[in-house]
Amino acid sequence: MSTDFKSLVETDVDLKPYNTLNISARARYFATIESESQLKEVLRHPKTEGLKIMVLGGGSNVLFADDFDGLILHIEIKGREVVKENDEYVWLKIGAGENWHQAVRYCVEKGWGGIENLSLIPGTVGAAPIQNIGAYGVELEEVFEWLEAVDIEGRETRRYEKGDCNFGYRDSIFKGELKGVVIVTNVVLKLSKNPELNTSYGAIQSEIEKRNIDELTIRDISDIVIDIRNSKLPNPDLLGNAGSFFKNSIVENDVFERIKMEYPEAPGYEMGDQKMKVPAGWLIEEAGWKGKVVGNTGTYKQQALVIVNHGGATGGEILNLADQIKESVEEQFGIALVPEVNIVSSDGKV
Repeated sequence: MSTDFKSLVETDVDLKPYNTLNISARARYFATIESESQLKEVLRHPKTEGLKIMVLGGGSNVLFADDFDGLILHIEIKGREVVKENDEYVWLKIGAGENWHQAVRYCVEKGWGGIENLSLIPGTVGAAPIQNIGAYGVELEEVFEWLEAVDIEGRETRRYEKGDCNFGYRDSIFKGELKGVVIVTNVVLKLSKNPELNTSYGAIQSEIEKRNIDELTIRDISDIVIDIRNSKLPNPDLLGNAGSFFKNSIVENDVFERIKMEYPEAPGYEMGDQKMKVPAGWLIEEAGWKGKVVGNTGTYKQQALVIVNHGGATGGEILNLADQIKESVEEQFGIALVPEVNIVSSDGKV
């Protein structure tokens, strides 16, 4: 005999507290998941069958353009455990519902290196491998070992090694063929006890010089990254936002050369395979959108890549502004911006 569905889920829940864009939208059903066994119980319930299911972590990378007529699983699985250790490395297993930045600072305090450059990235640990988060010269895949995930029918727990994950730039198999197929419950990272510091990013180098640091530590790198991010990005508690709304654009070399002819100052970074990465923020700023206010929304005055909610904006307003920005950039540069934020519309997740 199955558990009463009403004891497992809430109904008609306002999602404003669960997304950093501070958008009001409603979920038909909503369940807070604190363990793998609870997740399986909800997934196996007869009333779950046929429902659209969405997994929600910290809500820092999602835009609710409409209400969600299905079941939202808010992952709150916690825990940190060393599952393996030797003289050089520690393998740390972290619950998918743990706050990413708090997990980074925990590792910094322990002296375990590898993710200090990823400080202050919003969201949960479970979302990190899905997005293959990256910042300031480091990507998650460099320290990723494996993860555990439950299949969407709640039948079994599966393990995915690094080679299974098809990591790419802000991409993984969990955004592709496994999207909507499995739900991440735990992530294992391989961290160094004798870390090599990555100071390749220009802004980090500048801050090191300003601070006259003699013996650089992972704590220094983490503190510097936090300060840099705070200077560029608004605090979502004060100004609703989802961080970088669009991915940086990867273009062929000849496309970049064409842009450089008209805009000699255009920044670009070699990606190999005759491709260049062009910062989306620069494209948007050049198209005249930096700091622009449109109704209740707009772009952040210090970083054009960030779309903000000045208060009372609907998901539709945010989406409309994003579409206007995309059209403007494509018309000016011939480059089609791709949202980094997951957009949830009335017909499900896009």
